Amino acid sequence: MTRHTTSRASFRRTLAALAALPVLTLAVGCGGDGDSARVEGVASAPGENTGGSGGSDDSGGSGGSSKDTGGGSGKGKSAFYDAQMDYVRCMRAKGGAKDFPDPKLSGYLDWDKINQLEDPSGTGEVTKGGKDGACADELRKAMTLEPERDAQKDYESMLAHATCMRDHGVSEFQNPTMSAGNAVPGGEPDPTDPHIDPDSSVYKQAREACEGKLLDGLDGMQ
Repeated sequence: MTRHTTSRASFRRTLAALAALPVLTLAVGCGGDGDSARVEGVASAPGENTGGSGGSDDSGGSGGSSKDTGGGSGKGKSAFYDAQMDYVRCMRAKGGAKDFPDPKLSGYLDWDKINQLEDPSGTGEVTKGGKDGACADELRKAMTLEPERDAQKDYESMLAHATCMRDHGVSEFQNPTMSAGNAVPGGEPDPTDPHIDPDSSVYKQAREACEGKLLDGLDGMQ
């Protein structure tokens, strides 16, 4: 058994692949496989509408003003939270992670706790929709219900975080970029040939020192 430490670049590739798959039977049981580029978005506590304050607390974030009123499209912050809870339950029951933590009240997954989970296969399945992608459908559904983010605020948050990481000794940590109006996370300069060791003491100390720079929902992205 090993602890799982999230590779941010690997996680983004995982999520991108999931997002590219046809989103079919999203509300049904676990099934499918794949990755994705963003599993989480910005939200407040279920049914609550908050502003875009920074930091890494459970209620902060840069989300839009969408709000679940109990009708209409079924989208909004409480719908996002409920979808994340469905994903969590699936991970516990079928995904091979019986201790998978509840999401934060904002709806985002709690990466500090996820990174402490046992990784039975050593393949990082606890961040990739579970064993054999058992919970990929639930993961995709949660992605589709993520409240709208402010890309500029996301970019500024990740830029401040990248700068902080370099200031604390992770010299190769790359800045985020903006592409087609979207904030693209930075971090590892070459995911195919990693230069940053997330298990090093320098990296861990930098992460702890800089975690408050990231808006809620960005902690698994960079």
